[in-house]
Amino acid sequence: MKLIISSSELLRGVMAVAKAIPAKSPLPILENFLFDLKGNTLEITASDAELTLRTQIEVESTAEEGRIAVPAKHVMDLLKELPDQPLTISTTTDSSFLCSWAGGESTLPYFPAEDYPEIIGADASNAVTLKFPAQSLIEGISSTIYATADDEIRPAMNGIFFDIDINSTTLVASDSHKLICYTTADVNASEKASFILHKKPASILKSTIGKDIETVDISFDAKTAEFKFGTTTVICRLVVGKYPKYRDVIPQNNSNILRINRAQLLNTVRRVSVCSNKASNHIKFDLKSGSLMVSAQDLGFSIAAHETMLCQYDGEDLTIGFKAPFIIEILSNMTCGELVIKFLDSKRAALIVPAEEEAESEKICGIIMPIMIS
Repeated sequence: MKLIISSSELLRGVMAVAKAIPAKSPLPILENFLFDLKGNTLEITASDAELTLRTQIEVESTAEEGRIAVPAKHVMDLLKELPDQPLTISTTTDSSFLCSWAGGESTLPYFPAEDYPEIIGADASNAVTLKFPAQSLIEGISSTIYATADDEIRPAMNGIFFDIDINSTTLVASDSHKLICYTTADVNASEKASFILHKKPASILKSTIGKDIETVDISFDAKTAEFKFGTTTVICRLVVGKYPKYRDVIPQNNSNILRINRAQLLNTVRRVSVCSNKASNHIKFDLKSGSLMVSAQDLGFSIAAHETMLCQYDGEDLTIGFKAPFIIEILSNMTCGELVIKFLDSKRAALIVPAEEEAESEKICGIIMPIMIS
């Protein structure tokens, strides 16, 4: 292999896939980037066996094609210290390669590409394919990923459920205390399909898809999903398991309706929760016509706080308790100005949605379970 490439372009390429490099792997070869040079295109692959990132960059010139595995940490550390300039990379006969730049060079080891495990994507013969608007995918992941669980017993809860239907697609995440649904009509399929995307590749997708990307091509089978956008491909193993019937737990008849400014409620909960018990994080909502009082106390330290807000509330007087961090998470990750919270009683789940006049009112809904209060 011998090529000339811009050092900044090569740095951009390796950093685009570096998140898939494992900190420590039972397969040491996976601590390397796989370089595959064909013509004037260098394909760079990184993988931890569960997640693979691949990107392509153009080189300035190619003298000899080839495939080698190069140590990821050393290559990144070197490129970060180089100013932007032409970089010549050439292999030698003793399992090492030279990186030469103006006035200097570095010798690093490489390993045979044959030692790198074969990366198998979705089976094209029976894979489901669809196009997902990039910004809708980012918005959907951002709106749901914080609600995923860390559950060893139920691994399906550790990811985002993609529920693909003929007219729309819904992304769902839940940790049993809260459930978030994001629905978009921009994505549909000829028949119903679904998959569960683990939170790690979901997070990487969210941070990797650029604002200049318009569409993400998705193909998936029972075990693997591929996401292609621009010059980047993300291949990941799906979470195997059956996702709970989330639609069955969405309240339909909650008749006590609170309409309130989202930012004001968020700030109030943050202030009051400072005085909540640090172990339980319990706060209390006291709802009456025209007002909401949020309160918290920690009897062990003799501290307490309460704050009353003006609001529009239609329903019976109600006292209900929640865990403050869950309320804060949901309110922080919604972007609407006004929101509606629908209650049935103090023991059943509350439904949180943007106000009807908000543009995203049909997209987002959140469910939060109450806690017992004394």
